[in-house]
Amino acid sequence: MLYTAYEFSHAALRPYRNMATATRGFLQSPQNPYAGWPSSRALAAACEVFESLTKRYGKPSFDIDEVMIGQNLVPVREKIVMEQHFGRLLHFERDEAALPDSQKKAPKVLLVAPMSGHYATLLRGTVRAMLQDHDVFITDWIDAREIPLSAGFFNLDDYISYLISYCQKLGPNLHVLAVCQPGPAALAATAIMSAANDPNVPASLTLMGSPIDTRKSPTVPNKLATSRDLEWFEQNVIYNVPMYYPGAMRRVYPGFLQLTGFMTMNMDRHVNAHVKLYENLVDGDGDSVEQHHRFYDEYLSVMDMTAEFYLDTIQRIFQEHYLPDGKFIWRGELVEPAAITHTALMTVEGEKDDISGVGQTQAAHNLCVNIPSKMKNVWVQPGIGHYGVFNGKRWREEIQPRVAAFIKANQRDS
Repeated sequence: MLYTAYEFSHAALRPYRNMATATRGFLQSPQNPYAGWPSSRALAAACEVFESLTKRYGKPSFDIDEVMIGQNLVPVREKIVMEQHFGRLLHFERDEAALPDSQKKAPKVLLVAPMSGHYATLLRGTVRAMLQDHDVFITDWIDAREIPLSAGFFNLDDYISYLISYCQKLGPNLHVLAVCQPGPAALAATAIMSAANDPNVPASLTLMGSPIDTRKSPTVPNKLATSRDLEWFEQNVIYNVPMYYPGAMRRVYPGFLQLTGFMTMNMDRHVNAHVKLYENLVDGDGDSVEQHHRFYDEYLSVMDMTAEFYLDTIQRIFQEHYLPDGKFIWRGELVEPAAITHTALMTVEGEKDDISGVGQTQAAHNLCVNIPSKMKNVWVQPGIGHYGVFNGKRWREEIQPRVAAFIKANQRDS
C-alpha cells in the first residue's frame, strides 16, 4: 500500500507542479515587463524549488563523451559488453587513435557500483578520473521495478555470480574497484575464483568505504540494521511494485524509502541546501544553482532493489557478519578469503565516513591472511565523509592517484 500511496501522491501533485512550471515561465519571460522585479524573482524562485522537490527524477546519463589525457582530448563512447536481466557491463571505450602511446595498453579496471538505491551514474566522477589512466568498465544495475517477474529472482549469491561472470568476460590482468556496498560481494567473488584457480582472478582488488565488518566503528545505518530482526524488515520495508510498471508485483525495497533514510540522516543539511537554492535563484547566482541541480538531479534519482537481495544483504552482511566470521556460503560452497594469494588488496576509507565507519573496510586485510604484505595497502583519507571517498576534489587529487599507483604496481605481464 505504501508504494501505491507514494505513486498516488506524486500523481496528485502533478497539476500543481505544472502550474508552478507555467508560472515560473511567465515570470521569467523576456516579454514580461515585471520579470526583473524582486517579487517576481522571489515567486519564480519558489516555483523552481517546488518543482525540484516534487518532480520525478529518471535515470541520469553518464555524459562522458571525452576525457583529457595528458595533452590529448580523447573521445569516449559507452558500449554494452554484456547484458543480463538485472544488470549490464558497460565499457567506456576511449578512442584508440587519440590516445597517447603511454595509454595504448592501459590497465583494465572494473568499477563495481553499489546496488543500494542509486544508479551507477553516482560514480560518474569516479569513472571520469579513472579514465585518465585506465581502460574502464562498470556494472550498471537495472531498476528492479523495470524487470518482469518472468526474469526470476536476484539475491546476493546472484550478484556475486554476475561479478564472477564479468571478471571472466574481461579476462586476466583485470583490476577490480568496488565502491561501498558491493565490497563484501567483490571480496567473495575474488575468493571463489581464487579457490577454483580461475585464470581470470583479478590482479588487484580495491575496496572503498565497504562494509566488510560492520561491528567496527558502527554507524547509524549499521545500528539500524541490527535494531530489528529480519522479519521486521520484510514486513515493513518490502512492497510489491504497482501494476503499471514492467516489474508489476515484484517484491522490492523501494528506492524512495532508501532515499528517505539517507536524507533523514542529514536532514538539516538538505533543508539548508534548498533554502540556499532559493536565495541563489533570487540573487541570480547561476553557477551555484547549476551546482545544486547537478548534485540533486543525481542524488534524488533512485532505483528499487529486489526484496531477496536487500534482505540477504541485511542478514548476511549487517546482522550475522557471515564473511568476517567465516560462515559465508555461496551456492553451497564456503567462501574463504584465505584462498586469495595472488590478488593485491587495497582498502580506502574516509576519516569522517558516517555510512561505513573507519575499520570496517580494513577488516578485509585480516581475512586475506595469505596475501603477501607487500601486496597490501591501507589508506584512510583525512577530513572526508562517505561520498568524498569516491567523488570530489579529494578523490581526484589525493585518492585516485594512490589507487592508480597501486594498480600500476600490481599490473601483471600480459
